[in-house]
Amino acid sequence: MPKLHCLTAALLWASVACSSPNPGSAATGTFPADAYTTIASTSGALLVAVRTSPQPPSVGTNEVQLTITHASDGTPVDGLTLAVEPWMPSMGHGTSTTTITPEGDGVYLVTSVYLYMQGVWALRTTVSGPMSDDAAPQLVIQ
Repeated sequence: MPKLHCLTAALLWASVACSSPNPGSAATGTFPADAYTTIASTSGALLVAVRTSPQPPSVGTNEVQLTITHASDGTPVDGLTLAVEPWMPSMGHGTSTTTITPEGDGVYLVTSVYLYMQGVWALRTTVSGPMSDDAAPQLVIQ
């Protein structure tokens, strides 16, 4: 009988371990109404509201929604080309490239944001097109 209990316990442990969520697939594609953070661009001409999926962001693959508006009147800014580099300032390195898709109304979807360790990450964002600017909103990964 003890062997049966050990086998049952081992199977139970294996099923729990195998069914736990994978931190590399945490993004869900849905974003909350409230921004995770909002910062001004370097020039002060733009505001960048950041929402993440999941929110707060976590170790693994995340999605980020950037909403870019004019700081002066809050109107959305479309037609921009963005480059986003996830960067960990304390470690002096970043991660692989991201994919950015404009969605209209000043919203830009950034996918494949792989944050592979805990700490503070900056999303080094370069704006080009009708205007040039940059911003580096920070994400705290716990």
